Amino acid sequence: MLTALAATLIGLVALVRSADSFVHGSAGLALRLGMTPATVGLTLVALGTSAPEILISGTAALTDSPGLAVANALGSNIANTGLVLGAAIALAPLAVARTSRVRDLPACIVVTLVTGGLLFDRHLGFPEGLILLAGLALVLMLLWRFPDAQLVEEAEEEMAHEQGRAAWVRFLLGLVILLASARLLVWGATRLALELHVSEELVGLSVVALGTSLPELATAVTAARRGHSGLMLGNVLGSNVLNLLTVLPLPALLAPGMIAADLAGRDYLVMLGLTLLAALVLTITGRRPLPRAAGWLLMLLYAAYIGWLALAGR
Repeated sequence: MLTALAATLIGLVALVRSADSFVHGSAGLALRLGMTPATVGLTLVALGTSAPEILISGTAALTDSPGLAVANALGSNIANTGLVLGAAIALAPLAVARTSRVRDLPACIVVTLVTGGLLFDRHLGFPEGLILLAGLALVLMLLWRFPDAQLVEEAEEEMAHEQGRAAWVRFLLGLVILLASARLLVWGATRLALELHVSEELVGLSVVALGTSLPELATAVTAARRGHSGLMLGNVLGSNVLNLLTVLPLPALLAPGMIAADLAGRDYLVMLGLTLLAALVLTITGRRPLPRAAGWLLMLLYAAYIGWLALAGR
């Protein structure tokens, strides 16, 4: 069991760290090919935090573990809303930016509800994958067509240092480590589930999902302490949207079939409940700072969910 646990943890750390190198290297190459810094930067902001989940999902689907891929997508969103958003709110009295209320929050709710409709019959196949990819194309088109001015400025600053020959090194090195670490992580997670006599989905919902949400947690905590509430909320809500639209299509297209009843029932409903609770808190406070008690409540609910999973795995 120690070997499986070590493989899982090493794979998680390597995956998260190499994802940053790969995404920024890709951005540097795109700049060399003539794309504008704003366009490249917005794409980086949109897809960068979902890169680990995407690699895990694709690897799991290709190695006959589609349940792990679906669990990772749902579990990451649960961790983002309960732990990441909760921790940020509890740390600092944040105000909700208008962009988060009128764009990010509605998009997150709509995509979550559509996902629930697709998972209702517990079958994830080619039609569902195409619907999710169409949603991804729509979200990216709207992001590029109606970008937020602050987001564009941040994206251009992010891209200012990405040009040069080093981009090739970062891209290739990041790609190699990404692929190897994703494979190691999936092997370790499936082996860990086997040795603990629990399902792959349970490991995906807990250990893997929490590990891939750590970059969002670090970003959210830093942004909250610096008072950048718009950046923090946009990162969390945007990550939730893109986790569903980029991660779930992979098992749907690469390994279509039935999914576990708990994923379509218990875990989806927890994700939906936390999303709606966060939406309620963000809406009723208006322009007033978010109450720190709401953050503690979200974290408490996430801890209760992890405890529920632990009991279910016995």
